[in-house]
Amino acid sequence: MATYEEIVAPQEELARAYRETALLLSASGALVELVSTVGRMMGLETDQIRRLELGALLHDVGKVGVPKEILDKEGPLSPEERAMIEQHPVVGQAMLENVGGLLGEVALIVRSSHERFDGRGYPDGLAGEAVPIESRIISCCDAFQAMTTDRPYRAALPWEEALSRLRKHRGTQFDPEVVDALVVVARIHRR
Repeated sequence: MATYEEIVAPQEELARAYRETALLLSASGALVELVSTVGRMMGLETDQIRRLELGALLHDVGKVGVPKEILDKEGPLSPEERAMIEQHPVVGQAMLENVGGLLGEVALIVRSSHERFDGRGYPDGLAGEAVPIESRIISCCDAFQAMTTDRPYRAALPWEEALSRLRKHRGTQFDPEVVDALVVVARIHRR
């Protein structure tokens, strides 16, 4: 009979390899740290934190299926372009399910990471608890990161203004509990 170490060590090594590969493919290190801290503050289990981190790294992986001219377009998108963008979570889910293993486990999290708490997100219009908690955390933290990071089309917002915007959309776009946890985490880490 195999020992605990013989069974668990290879699985942990594989999980580490998946994380390292995902880190190489993504520039989302700050987002991963933020979602992980928020998830721990909210009491998520170790397995949930692992899926949360991978989901944050890969939440936009499906954008590889969106033409670059649409991703880089300045100005409003046409309805057809918007529809293409809104399918990237579905493409990401399919890609990750095709790989399987630990990446397959985060496929639904990736699919749901652009849903809104009020059901007005995409691709499925899920609301509230129907959206996986990991996806709700990624959505809120990703929005905060986007607001507080310089973009080609605008300068970063001050942290307090970004937090104010999150609170404004608490219960509509974002899960209220996630907003509350993120506000605490942001204030602690800002000091």
